[in-house]
Amino acid sequence: MTEGSNDVVLYRVEGHVGIITLNRPEARNAVNREVSEGIEAAIDDIEGNAAIRVGILTGVPPVFSAGADLKVIGTGVGGIGTERGGFGGLVRRQRETPLIAAVEGPALAGGCELVLACDLVVASSAASFGIPEVKRSIIAAAGGLIRLPKKLPVNIAMEAALTGDPISAERAAAFGLVNKLCEPGNALDEALALSARIIANAPIAVRESRQILLAAAAGADEETGWELTSAGAAVVLGSADFEEGVRAFIEKRQPVWRGEG
Repeated sequence: MTEGSNDVVLYRVEGHVGIITLNRPEARNAVNREVSEGIEAAIDDIEGNAAIRVGILTGVPPVFSAGADLKVIGTGVGGIGTERGGFGGLVRRQRETPLIAAVEGPALAGGCELVLACDLVVASSAASFGIPEVKRSIIAAAGGLIRLPKKLPVNIAMEAALTGDPISAERAAAFGLVNKLCEPGNALDEALALSARIIANAPIAVRESRQILLAAAAGADEETGWELTSAGAAVVLGSADFEEGVRAFIEKRQPVWRGEG
């Protein structure tokens, strides 16, 4: 799957970037089983294709995603996630490739949890983030209650969880949830610009750095952190790209990365 869709999830590759687009604007890009399967298939391609170095998850405006399709849940017929990835085929998925959320409009409930499952966030000033599940006698069970207090100060995350009220893009950016705030309509372009900054670097070094940082953010103790760092450094130093990086520096040119061990 290098390009394609299942109608509700569009997927295309631009250079070294795999772009996943939620395409149910008539349903506020709500997540059903078909959406989850479409996201999972796109992630499969991103993870399985060494030429793809960054993924982007976005939605057809004006809403990023309103979360789970409550009409489907209300029928009681089956689940809406996948076995490997959970909700949206993503929130519990093990990945190695950096994933950027490009957010236009509200990202609420499961939509916010999809954003929290990404590594970086670009948002327009029209975006907002929230876990309003308590307003419907539900809890944010797709990672929101686990990840939000790691992305925001605990009291702010608690406020969001207990009131269910959304957080504006500006406030989210002030607290560090959003990496880049932009004008409405520019989120995808800014996410592509951020992708280019990542792609300029050695793929194996990016991958290993991401994994070590995530372990530290998840609470790994310092000794474990040193062990992971030593192992990651050994992988990087043993790669062809390490030699290329040194050679390019000496020769005063841009490196040509191969992404091979």
